[in-house]
This record gives sequence, structure tokens and C-alpha cells, in this order.
Amino acid sequence: MNDLEQYRQEIDAIDGELVQLFLRRMEVTGKVGEWKQKNGVPVLDAARERRVIAAKTALTDDPVRRADLAELYETIMAISRRQQRKLVREGTEDPGYAAYAEALANARTPVASPRVVYQGEPGCYSEEAAVGFFGEGVESRGCPWFSDVFAALERGEADYAVLPIENSSTGSIRQVYDLLAQYRYYVVGEYDVKVEHCLMALPGVGLEDIRTVYSHEQGLMQSERFLDTHRDWRRVPTLDTAGSAKQVAESGERTAAAICSRRAARLYGLNILVEGTNHNSLNHTRFVVVSPVMEMRPGRNKISALFHLPHQSGSLHEILTLFAVQGLNLLKIESRPIPGRSWEYLFFLEFSGDLLSPAMDGVLHELSQLSGEMRVLGNFQAYEGGAE
Repeated sequence: MNDLEQYRQEIDAIDGELVQLFLRRMEVTGKVGEWKQKNGVPVLDAARERRVIAAKTALTDDPVRRADLAELYETIMAISRRQQRKLVREGTEDPGYAAYAEALANARTPVASPRVVYQGEPGCYSEEAAVGFFGEGVESRGCPWFSDVFAALERGEADYAVLPIENSSTGSIRQVYDLLAQYRYYVVGEYDVKVEHCLMALPGVGLEDIRTVYSHEQGLMQSERFLDTHRDWRRVPTLDTAGSAKQVAESGERTAAAICSRRAARLYGLNILVEGTNHNSLNHTRFVVVSPVMEMRPGRNKISALFHLPHQSGSLHEILTLFAVQGLNLLKIESRPIPGRSWEYLFFLEFSGDLLSPAMDGVLHELSQLSGEMRVLGNFQAYEGGAE
């Protein structure tokens, strides 16, 4: 027998002991769960868990092993909580969970012949996303600002809003995240649009005539490399890309150009001078479909939620451990500062799953306990088609 085989035999023997000890521990934690059920005690005792981890990590002077032990016991205790939660039905008193349960109970079926709002002028990428999600015949209209879109939903003037949430080149659209936190609305779908910016101007205008370029700030950012080859051009941000095309068309300004979509060029009668001004040829924007009422559409496989964490060490790690133990695929995490509360953040999560699956109720119970505030933003089908 060589050294490697001997080491492996030793590991197998140790693992056998660990398995038996683990099973004994789970047997005892099951009894703890039964006691908590009888006495109405919550499953999660965060202070107790922190003391346990501190005591275990104090058993070694090796700082690397201390970190390993902390991770090991966080996982073990997360498994124990999951076992206890099967016995203890709790969480309905938590405001976040209670709001979610009420929204789920009152979920509506998708609206037939919906009215849809988006930010921008006709011809913008948001309108393209609305048509892509709801179909060519959708009744839709644009609003000047993102806040106007949410206000239209609040006034009952629309059934859905279509809003950009992130771009593959420039990242998240922070204003939309902040408005999702402000309004208690729900994400019921998503759609992906391939962004292909073009430089366009009035008929007869050439590149040599351009002095000013208009576009949304995202369009300018995504076309930065192209624009840097024309440093004498003035860059002016507008409310949306299609609005910049409309402005150039209506102003008659022959030294101005706009950066937006081919669709906008056709709509406003402009000539395309340069195609593909965005430096990333795989430039996509993901849009979310927002509803004032939760919906549970067929094919749903992605869950969106937000939460606020207490300002203490390891709180985010506890959340991430929950997802690891439950075997959930965490697809995205985004943080936004909370106005008026220095160094405190809201976290937006997207993860795989169905709210109606048997195991998800326990996940949401625990998420609501671990966080200072928890809201379920929706359950919808991930976009899988190719953007045109």
C-alpha cells in the first residue's frame, strides 16, 4: 500500500465517524425542534448561533482553520434549522412574510388586452421590449421619466410597465431598482433586447457636419469608444434614445445627430450614418415587466426578492449560506444604499425556483427571519429566446 492509499483509508475512517456524529447531532436538533414547537419558540436564535460559532473557532489558534470552522458550523446549523422548520410552522407574524402570503393569495391572472407604459418616446428600446413581450398589437405609450411610469401604474392608467433593469455593457439601471424598492409592485416577466445603436441625422447631413450628439446617458456610455474618435463633438444626454431622434428630426438642426435604434431612424425619417456605434457587439438590455398585483404565470422559474440586512458582521454570509444549503441557484445580487441611513443597504436577489414548490415556504420563512426586512418581488419565467 502506498502513502496515498493509506491517507485515503484514514480519511474514509474519519468520514465514517463524522457521519455518525452528524446523524447524532441531527437527532438531538430534532428534539430541540420538537421542544420549540411545544413552547412556541422561534427556530432561529441568531445570538445563540453566533455564540456557538465563536466557541468552536476559539478551539484553534490557526486563523485559516478558524474561518473554515465558522463556515462549517454555519452550514451545519443552517441544515439543523431546515430540519426544525419542518416541525415548527412559523413566520406568518413576520410583516414581510405576511405581505408575501397575502399577495400570493390574491394573485391575478394575466390581463387580457393590457395597457402598457414604458419610459421614452415611440421607437425606444423599451417600446421594442413591450412589443416583444406582449405582441405587436399591444396598447402602449411612453412616459418622460421612470417615476412617471410607476405613477401611471399607481393611478390605474396602465396594467403593466416595461422597464430596463440592467445592460450587459454598463450594468444595472439604478433608478429602476430604487423605484422597485419604493413601490410595492411585482415583477411578472422579463424580456431581453439586443441593443444595436446607430448614429443618425437629417437627410443630406454627413459626418463632417456633426457638432452635437444626443442620446440617453446609457447610449452615450455604450458608444463611448466610437465617440472618442470624434472628440470635437459635444455629447448631450437626453431622457431616452428615441427622444433624441425625435428632437433632431423636429428641430431641423443640421449639425446634430442622435444615437438610437434603427427602428427610431425609420420612425422619425433620419438617415443612418454609422451602424453599431456601441463597442460591445453583444450588448443586451434586460427589461422587467412590472405589475401592481402579483401574477403566477406558467413556466415561472425565477424568483426576485429584496431584503435589508441588520448592520452586523456576517449577516450577508448567513443569507448566502441559506441558498447554498437549500441548493438554490443564486442568479443575481444587487445592492442599493438606503436613503437617510448611512452605510445600510437594500439587497436585490434573483434565484431559481417556484414559489409554489413545497420547499420554498421554508426558504422564505428563514429569509424573513435573517433579514431586517424582506419582500418578494415576483416569480416569473426567465427569458430564454434570442433577442432580435
